[in-house]
Amino acid sequence: MTTRIRKVAVLGAGVMGSGIAAHLANSGVRALLLDIVPPKAAPGEDTSSKAFRNKFAQGALANLRKQKPSPIVSGEVFTNIEVGNFEDDLHRIAECDWVVEVVKEDLKIKQDLFAKVEKLIRPGTIVSSNTSGMSIVGMTEGRGAEFKKNFLVTHFFNPVRYMKLLELVAGKETAPEVLKTLHRFGEEVLGKGIVYGKDTTNFIANRIGVYGMMRTIAAMDKAELSIEEVDKIFGPAMGRPKSAVFRTADIVGLDTFTHVAKNCYDTLTHDEERDVFASPAFLQKMVEKGMLGDKSGGGFYKKQGKDILALDLKTLEYRPQAKVRYESLGAARDIEDVRERVASVMNAEDKAAKFAEGVTLDVLAYTSRRIPEIADDVVNVDRGVRWGFGWDLGPFEVWDAYGVKKGVERMKALGLKPAAWVEEMLAAGRTSFYGVENGKDTYWDIPSKSVKVVPENARTQRVEYLKRGNKKIAGNDGATLWDLGDGATLLEFHTKMNSIDDQIIEMMNTALDETEKNHKGLVIGNDGSNFSAGANIVALLWAAKSGEFESIRKLVTGFQAVNQRMRYSPVPVVTAPFNLTLGGGAEVTMGGNAIQASAELYMGLVEVGVGLIPGGGGNMQLLRNVYGPFGTDKDFDFFPFLKKIFLTIGMAKVATSAEEAREAGFLTQADGISANRDFLLSDAKARVLGMADAGFKAPRPTRFRLPGTSGAATIDMMLYDMELNGQVSAHDRKIAQKLAKVLTGGNTSPSLLVTEERLLELEAEAFLSLCGEEKTQDRLQHMIEKGKPLRN
Repeated sequence: MTTRIRKVAVLGAGVMGSGIAAHLANSGVRALLLDIVPPKAAPGEDTSSKAFRNKFAQGALANLRKQKPSPIVSGEVFTNIEVGNFEDDLHRIAECDWVVEVVKEDLKIKQDLFAKVEKLIRPGTIVSSNTSGMSIVGMTEGRGAEFKKNFLVTHFFNPVRYMKLLELVAGKETAPEVLKTLHRFGEEVLGKGIVYGKDTTNFIANRIGVYGMMRTIAAMDKAELSIEEVDKIFGPAMGRPKSAVFRTADIVGLDTFTHVAKNCYDTLTHDEERDVFASPAFLQKMVEKGMLGDKSGGGFYKKQGKDILALDLKTLEYRPQAKVRYESLGAARDIEDVRERVASVMNAEDKAAKFAEGVTLDVLAYTSRRIPEIADDVVNVDRGVRWGFGWDLGPFEVWDAYGVKKGVERMKALGLKPAAWVEEMLAAGRTSFYGVENGKDTYWDIPSKSVKVVPENARTQRVEYLKRGNKKIAGNDGATLWDLGDGATLLEFHTKMNSIDDQIIEMMNTALDETEKNHKGLVIGNDGSNFSAGANIVALLWAAKSGEFESIRKLVTGFQAVNQRMRYSPVPVVTAPFNLTLGGGAEVTMGGNAIQASAELYMGLVEVGVGLIPGGGGNMQLLRNVYGPFGTDKDFDFFPFLKKIFLTIGMAKVATSAEEAREAGFLTQADGISANRDFLLSDAKARVLGMADAGFKAPRPTRFRLPGTSGAATIDMMLYDMELNGQVSAHDRKIAQKLAKVLTGGNTSPSLLVTEERLLELEAEAFLSLCGEEKTQDRLQHMIEKGKPLRN
């Protein structure tokens, strides 16, 4: 039995196949990407050359480089992907521990390919199909017992890098250890959320998600709603992604969407709601006309200039979108807790609320009737829909938020039929699908008619678990310090967007006081949507307009000081950034002794976008990371380093992955990356305790050999040319001059060494002077009001 997966063969280089190969490479796993030899040659092409024979696989790599959002975490990952073709290179699957098939959804093509694969693989090699709904029995017909024992379905969702879901579906003869191996690999190496489905059409997520979308489409005509109204109703107000229903279909592609629905209609002859999967006439016409969504330039929506037009479903003509206003949706905007928000919409009385309630209860009733057909429990269903369709709450979590008993009563009033087991659960005295007992998440298990603990990987750690265990040490409105166990503490930010303010700075100092006195090490992380989107610019603008510059100075120097205190504390500090980690969030991150980052990290010093430069130590920190190791060496030319840092900060560059953040210098080579966000806090805790137990000593402060005024003048010559050519405004140039003065060390020369303290003084001085600029205040105001930078 293969217990370690080091190399994977991906058979099929289409969108999904290349996406899987890219994500394997992202995860540090070598991939062999194979496809067919092109059936036709262009005039003059040498059909015997590798370039021609590997054309499809090689072309897939070229497409990966161009795709947005990028399926790769760094251009360097391509070194992990080899390409070839089925005729010349299929024998090389013998080098691989896992072979995943991603060819056309045609049973005969798959069967023929598996017949060849069986003859070439090593004993114990895992073989899987990425099919979205073909039966394992059909695909493995004619294969031997050993092949069937190591065969399963591994259904990834597109785009593979960003979609958390990986559905594992076992055949009747699949060995348990095969499932166990791929579960662990998928979760720990690829960072996926694993769901167990059954060998049924479209498995879990697509079965429920597509039913929900088709049911919504079917109900909207009677409700007299437009596509933009439906999308507004079934967007964030109902705990769904902004893409809601029709925008999601455009992203997926209407051809793909209707194919999945047709697959359900054609094969689910026993399904009591089969007719819901039949595509309405307008959808069929759209596909015939090539109105396929984003891939064709227009579907339910179409971009025209700066405007996004919506489709009139009766005429199939595009028109300007109408403003959507409903009292229920307006009220929901102010409710942060997603369960409360969903319940508030479903309990309201206006047209939007009644539509949301009716469609949602229909989907919930249908979903309840699909257990145990598509999965054995509510946990796998909820995770499948959440991770596959981006819902904040799975169907049964939505039902809990609405009220299970109330939901059953309302369903019956609407002529809907919940599954019998739901009423059996209520009769047994259990009033919700989920609960918490002895600090553990529990769920109602249908086969045993009893309460069970929700299965979690031992590495999963959440702040919620610390709350349940009464592990709070100290806290204020901005942050809380928790006892993480085993001698580690955790500082959690919880302001809006986790923006840095005086309350957070105060708790950073408190956290260090407490940890230095009674614990081994400190972790800074949280369970929010983002690590930290930066400083509280609303408070900053108010202080600047009020002339409260002394309070700004106090805040800036206090933030610098606490970041420095973290760095040089006698106990190790590990920061655990993820998603948006911008401005002050990036400065906190770089202030620790080590970083354990989520693979999905969007990190940058973006202050120039609001007319400022970093003020919490970011300039010095990036200089320390990139140039610091060579800072005192006379033989190193500092200008290449300074140029890299100047452009990174001056152009507000944001790394779009942890690997890119490492390449930019925000992370060092020694910092760690967690593939699975669920494991981030646990991994950071392991790192901080490892550092403490290995005899941690705080690092020495860095000193820098910098060019001083001559270096700043050199940079300004470039800025002068850019202003002259209209590439930057006068205010852009002023900001860049301030940045250049800080990075070049102010009034110094290469014969002197500049300390960290001096760089922080220069930074604070520049930050404060820019706060007093009217144009900077205008930029701050514009960002607050419009959410995007102003170029003035």
